[in-house]
Amino acid sequence: MNAIVSEKGQVTIPKILRNQLGIRSGTVLDFREEDGRLVAIKQAVKDTVTSARGCLKSRKRTDAVIREMRKSS
Repeated sequence: MNAIVSEKGQVTIPKILRNQLGIRSGTVLDFREEDGRLVAIKQAVKDTVTSARGCLKSRKRTDAVIREMRKSS
């Protein structure tokens, strides 16, 4: 399959390949050069819960945080 590079350097990935590889709007591709070839690697989807882990920098125990939240409401 061929694709033409636009003046902006953009290329349309053929629909059949997008479907086969599960590439949708918002999918992140990592581009690199390997032996004179352009290689695109689909990045793994990050689990939302895992990526949020540790975002709250509180050292308080969960029970204490819940008690404080209930007092303020």
